[in-house]
Amino acid sequence: MKTCQTVHSILPLVLACALPGGSILQGAEPDARQAAIHQTAEAFVAAFHKGDAKALAAFWTPDGDYIDETGRTIKGREAIEQTYAELFAANKGMTLRIEVADLKFPTPDTAIEDGTSVVMAPDGSAPSRARYTNVFVKSDGKWLLASVRESADPGPSNYEFLRGLEWAIGEWIDETPAAGTPAGEVGHVSFTWAPGQNFIISTRTADFKDHCLLQSTQWVGWDAAAKQIRSWSFLADGGFSQSTWTRDGDKWIIKSESVIADGAKVVSTNIVTPVDAGTFTWQAKEQSVNGQALPDSKPVTMKRVK
Repeated sequence: MKTCQTVHSILPLVLACALPGGSILQGAEPDARQAAIHQTAEAFVAAFHKGDAKALAAFWTPDGDYIDETGRTIKGREAIEQTYAELFAANKGMTLRIEVADLKFPTPDTAIEDGTSVVMAPDGSAPSRARYTNVFVKSDGKWLLASVRESADPGPSNYEFLRGLEWAIGEWIDETPAAGTPAGEVGHVSFTWAPGQNFIISTRTADFKDHCLLQSTQWVGWDAAAKQIRSWSFLADGGFSQSTWTRDGDKWIIKSESVIADGAKVVSTNIVTPVDAGTFTWQAKEQSVNGQALPDSKPVTMKRVK
């Protein structure tokens, strides 16, 4: 058995706030029901770390069940205890972290919890993640698991914050080169998702005949601390920049601060405007080099490469 790759096929994903000292719901004061489930969670985690299969099974109702991400159903305390016994016999020293997304009470004696579970093995192998939904019922004053449903979780992703830029994924070419560029110079830019969709990677080149005049790579991601899209760019000649992205209707306002290869500091605001599925424009405004203002560039039209 592979410790972390298969552990979720036999590991129920319980319980509200398994992290000691955590809160059941962010921004909400726990009521007596939440506190009770919290205490149950701490007891469950303690039993798990001891490898006590019988104690863990007792957290279920007598006919409670668990359906793993493959669709396998384990029903009843006896079967759940046997499953845990097999798990602990094959895997020792595992730790469990629960990331609770939501806990609600449809009735005074039932609770539904949604979240993500991360199981880590002591050998440092890749952790196993799964999404879960737990249904609790209150029986004889105790909150017990009536059912656990699990589904695969690919891991954390900032896609939801970056999906507004998904229209740009693909390859693009200058239709109208910027003023001042040599005749025959052609600009190319491509956008691709990084694995996990936490970043968009952009590569830009400016080619003249058989020569590459400019090459740069940009990573666009979500800054969770600042709550905004940010990018970092690196030029082949040693220059670099960082930018903040703000959406204004259909336009994107990109404010950049750069240090070019000779040490000069450049500030600019780039306006990117999608026109249709195969066209966007960009224009540089509010430009300066070492504090000396530069005129705005003329809009440049980019066409999608078919």
